[in-house]
Parts: sequence; C-alpha cells; structure tokens
Amino acid sequence: MTNYGTIPTSYSPTTTSNLEFISRAKQRIKDGLSTRRPWSTMFNLHSFSLPHGLSDAVSRIPTNLSFFQMNYAIVLLFVLFLSLLWHPISLIVFVLLMAAWLFLYFLRDQPLLVFGRAVNGRAVLGVMAAVTVALLLLTGATANILVAVLIGAVLVVVHAVLRRTDDLFVDEEEIDALTYSAS
Repeated sequence: MTNYGTIPTSYSPTTTSNLEFISRAKQRIKDGLSTRRPWSTMFNLHSFSLPHGLSDAVSRIPTNLSFFQMNYAIVLLFVLFLSLLWHPISLIVFVLLMAAWLFLYFLRDQPLLVFGRAVNGRAVLGVMAAVTVALLLLTGATANILVAVLIGAVLVVVHAVLRRTDDLFVDEEEIDALTYSAS
C-alpha cells in the first residue's frame, strides 16, 4: 500500500530535537531582547540635562549603563555594522561571527561538548572573543573597527552622562542589581 499524498503524523527524533532547539533559541532571543528598554525612554528629551558636577556625571554612568545595557549593545553593534559596510569581507566575517556567537554562546542552554568533554562558559567566552578580534583584525579593517568601537563607546558614555537617572523606573530586583553593579 502506498502513502503518497499523506501527511506524516509523527516526527523523527532529529526533526523533533531540531524543532526544540529552534523553539528554545527563539525563547532565549526573546528573553535577551526583553531586557532592552524602550527607545522612547532612552531618548526622552525631557530626561536630558547637564550634570551638576563631576560626581553627578560619574554617578549617572553606572546607573545608565546598567539600565540601558541592551540598548547600548545594540547601538555599539549598529555603529560597528555601519563601519563595515565599506569592507564587505569584514562584514561577511562579522555576520558569520555573530552566528557563531549565537549558537556557541548566547543560545546554549547546555554545556558545549568538545571531544566528549564539557567546556566551561568562560572558556567559550574567552575563545570566542579572541577569535572574533583576531578574525576581524585579519580582514584588513583594523583602523576602521577600532574607530567604530571608539565612536560607539563615546556615544554610549555621552548618553550615560547626559541622561538623568531620577526618572528611571525599576523594580526592586533591578534596584538591587543597579546598586550592586555601581559599587
């Protein structure tokens, strides 16, 4: 008897595990992006003012860095991406490295196994950071990358200094995290 035109009712184990991985990956991306603050909160014009002094400026930086951490990461990556538009090889390497970061570091919920041994998350972070820096620097866009990172860092620090922190609404867990990161 032939089964042409029928839809299978069960999935193979590999299909099921692939679907589970994709589902977990989507959930982890959503969870990571959920820490992003609304751009309207970040760029609320009424919340910008010059600091009253050096101590006020210095105290704003860690609070804003903690509160807008994901937004700042997006800004920095966007500036880096824009700078690589004129270096297509570097841009391709950057995109491939982002995929590697996603699969090897950000989307992993189980330890990475290499030759049957579990690899520590810190080791994966260190190796991925070193490989990222080495590959991007080998693409010939060294000055471009360094300038882009510097511009992104300046944008982040300027925003962190000028953005008042008295109107940032956080829950008690975030207050504890902000207090801990500031000290």
